[in-house]
Amino acid sequence: MIAVTAATNRSKADKDPAEWLPPYEPYHCQYLADWIATKLRWQLAVDQAELNTLTQATGPCPDQPIKVTLAR
Repeated sequence: MIAVTAATNRSKADKDPAEWLPPYEPYHCQYLADWIATKLRWQLAVDQAELNTLTQATGPCPDQPIKVTLAR
């Protein structure tokens, strides 16, 4: 959990990265890596708009492995 302002929390609501990214741009890569790890851990589906955004938005991010332990 990361502390954010109430306004930031309200702006995100239940939106995925296709609809919302943190306002602090240097944090985008970490946010996206965490998002992807959570999706993998819980084996959650990704819709096409979300996949397109994840693919595009992670382009400038450093190449680093994402370690995930699958949930049981």
